[in-house]
Amino acid sequence: MRAPRVTVPRRGGSLLLGLWLAAFMVLAEPTLELTDKLLKDVTRQYGEEAKSRLLEWKKLMDSNPGTNEIDTLATVNAFFNRIPQKDDSAHWGQENYWATPIELLVTKGGDCEDFAIAKYFTLRRLGIADDKLRISYVKAFIPEQGKIQAHMVLSYYPLPSAEPLILDNLNPAILPASQRRDLMPIYGFNGAGLWRAKERGRTSNDLGLWRELLTRMQHELDGDTLGAHLP
Repeated sequence: MRAPRVTVPRRGGSLLLGLWLAAFMVLAEPTLELTDKLLKDVTRQYGEEAKSRLLEWKKLMDSNPGTNEIDTLATVNAFFNRIPQKDDSAHWGQENYWATPIELLVTKGGDCEDFAIAKYFTLRRLGIADDKLRISYVKAFIPEQGKIQAHMVLSYYPLPSAEPLILDNLNPAILPASQRRDLMPIYGFNGAGLWRAKERGRTSNDLGLWRELLTRMQHELDGDTLGAHLP
């Protein structure tokens, strides 16, 4: 994934950030109901296996996968981590594309942000409160390549002041952030707003991708479009 571009409001920064967050918060999360039309469209465009992956996802969302939230995290994390990671440019034909959970599943591939987004919306559907979840930009050290690169994970906060647990497609283990020394947090966000890890009063151009993502999700679920631009 491409590293996020961050812009700094110069004058009246607090007001600008407040207005931006107000606009951000009015975008309601789509309901994840898979219609017969959607399933037929998926079968026609991507085949029976793609439809089966969506039906597995539906079964997961309609179930109660754990007696506690940690069990639910583990189930959802394992479900999506079965999907191969693929570079945005190679898979989506774009430098930085945020896929919907449906796009991730039907094409059987995606980049790190696609995994974090899919886990976020699935956990929200399973009853995990929004204030416990943050889609988090980090810098990740990749030992196999000997380099640091931009990465995205999902962070879970059991309590507001607690250390988060990290759900990552590169490391299947759900670990406390302090045990993920290969990761350095940049910022996190969810349906309610944006949090900087170290500095306040900044916004990211990449968060426009979040608004576009929500719009595409709603169109998919309404049966209007289904990734005509996808592989």
